[in-house]
Amino acid sequence: MNIDDKNYAHTLLPTSAEEFKTMLKKAAGNTMDVNVSDIMVSGHKCVFVASEGMISTDSLSELVFHPLMQFNLDHKASAEEVYTFLTQQSLMTIDRQELSTFGEVFMRLFSGFAIIFIDGKNKAVSLGIQGYDKRSIENPSSDTNIMGGQDGFIEALRTNVSLVRRRIKSPLLKFELMQVGKVTKTDIAISYLSDRVDKKIVDEIKKRLMDIELDTVFSTGYLKPFLEDKHKAIFSSISTTDRPDAMCIKLNEGKVGVLIDGTPFALILPSVFIEEFRTVDDYTTRSFYTVYIRWIKYLSFLLAVALPGLYVSIASFHPGMLSHRLLLNLVASQESTPYSLTTEAIIITIMYEIMREAGIRLPKAVGGAVSIVGALIIGDAAVTSSLISAPLLIIIGLTATASFVIPGLNQQTSVLRLAYIATGGLFGLYGISILTIAVIANTCVLSSLTVPYTAPISPITVKRLTNILGRPSFLRLQKTKGRVEDLTGVKK
Repeated sequence: MNIDDKNYAHTLLPTSAEEFKTMLKKAAGNTMDVNVSDIMVSGHKCVFVASEGMISTDSLSELVFHPLMQFNLDHKASAEEVYTFLTQQSLMTIDRQELSTFGEVFMRLFSGFAIIFIDGKNKAVSLGIQGYDKRSIENPSSDTNIMGGQDGFIEALRTNVSLVRRRIKSPLLKFELMQVGKVTKTDIAISYLSDRVDKKIVDEIKKRLMDIELDTVFSTGYLKPFLEDKHKAIFSSISTTDRPDAMCIKLNEGKVGVLIDGTPFALILPSVFIEEFRTVDDYTTRSFYTVYIRWIKYLSFLLAVALPGLYVSIASFHPGMLSHRLLLNLVASQESTPYSLTTEAIIITIMYEIMREAGIRLPKAVGGAVSIVGALIIGDAAVTSSLISAPLLIIIGLTATASFVIPGLNQQTSVLRLAYIATGGLFGLYGISILTIAVIANTCVLSSLTVPYTAPISPITVKRLTNILGRPSFLRLQKTKGRVEDLTGVKK
């Protein structure tokens, strides 16, 4: 039997141990990280295969090698007796599977499983003794909180699954495993609560994932374009989180989570716009304080997007809207600068984006120095040398601070801020109005898996408005099941 090193997936396993080793090494290309060893189990020849660095050597010795060496019959064991011992009579590992093709062998082998092939049997047995290095569970990096859980997802898929399972101890919580990527064969876990989710949504997500023909999948960004309904929208109808408790809250609302092996972020869909302003801390504080913070976030979003554009448009085209004293101060500061107000705003905004990106990409040890250099040295020098007016620098600084309040919308606020500055500088408040209408229209037509992105505002769902203006009490929440499919406008 011949095997092609590229077309091995459906090739059946042979019955000869020597032929198995030959075909395995040819398909693997004699790669250095695949270890193949001959072992004798009760006088019968077997082949042991493992990937270096992917298995636990301690578990291998205690759970596999020791029981195999203790397995001795009065006579020389047959292939069927050894196979029965591995599959039925031993308790080496819980995760155990019978393999019949080389595609299954490599899938389990490079997932941290040990493979045992019995001479004379055209099947192999995989034993789950994974022991590859992984990052320890740490605080969430992108969505910090005060009173909620302090553990976040890591790059290991099965660890992330356990973090979710530990919080929802119900058999209604389902995890479905599948592989995406022709070359990488990346493990994807789809999670949902079977009594809350619409089964059609789960089926559609699985269909879209199975239709992906990418060679490699390494992060959430690889999957988003295939799961979104509209690709030219400003906002994304899929949210991400690295918090297990936040994901559990979304699952309880009838949504679906997608965990990807190799990335500490999970995809949540379908998602709506208003959820970007909700955090886990909203459910750990007093309701009146939650209302106050919620409206602070709404205001911060408006400031982060439109404040520089409004300032430029009013100062350039509508100075009569400003008080006399404020107008005199703005004119005095602007007369000393060589550029127009619109040009200044664009320059400062781009400088801020450069420093922010540098602070993100640089190592943490020196990343903080970027903010010091930008704020104290560059900013102060620009104002002192009269290259930039001080009021505009204050406006951009306030805008940048406001954008940190809603980190999930940072990409959108960065681009929209620049668009509002350019539009306000060219057309004044008229241009600001036209751009606002265009943004709202682009957002209102967005939907995800039949769920309107602007729900429950448009189309309006009266019962859900309480969770937008504030936060309903737990006495009320215990009597209702807020499922996403109950929003107005969702197609049944």
